[in-house]
Amino acid sequence: MHKKLFDIIKQQVTITDNDFNLCTEYFEPVLFPKNRIIEDEGKIPNYLYFVVSGYMRLFHYNDNGDEITSHINCPPGFITAYFNFINQTKAIENVECVTDCELLRITKNNLDLLTSSSEGFKDFSIWVFQQSIEYNENRSRELATLTAEQRYQKLIDNYPEILHNVPLQYIASFLGMNSKSLSRIRKQFIR
Repeated sequence: MHKKLFDIIKQQVTITDNDFNLCTEYFEPVLFPKNRIIEDEGKIPNYLYFVVSGYMRLFHYNDNGDEITSHINCPPGFITAYFNFINQTKAIENVECVTDCELLRITKNNLDLLTSSSEGFKDFSIWVFQQSIEYNENRSRELATLTAEQRYQKLIDNYPEILHNVPLQYIASFLGMNSKSLSRIRKQFIR
């Protein structure tokens, strides 16, 4: 299961055989079934997850008790309540497996050990952090400036498999709309 992670790391930084060994030692492979919440809001996140296969989401409950999906992870990639994981504070979001998932996970202590032991992995961690900031800035801008139709089009252009793997109510919430609006937009695209 580590091969996908290694492939991404090698595309970004140079790492040694020892770095690979450390990575294999610290990233634990795990399998979780569909619809499993693996990190709960109100608790300090235990792990940073690398998604080998499957789809995951971050969500929270609004004041009305409705689920709001703030992030959908399409493999491969990292997911957790990132700010809370890094700062070891209580999360305001849940991490859920939308489908059956193959994951690699690492604790905060082991991530710190890995980045202090490996210059390559330290550089890779910085790159992941930069990608996360860029993603969040783009997402905020898109929610503020794109129409609902444009947001949907961009999602299916970039992640066409998402429609086959993630329930429409999660996609609608992620795109900042309700399920009825998403259904109307999808009908327009089908015509």
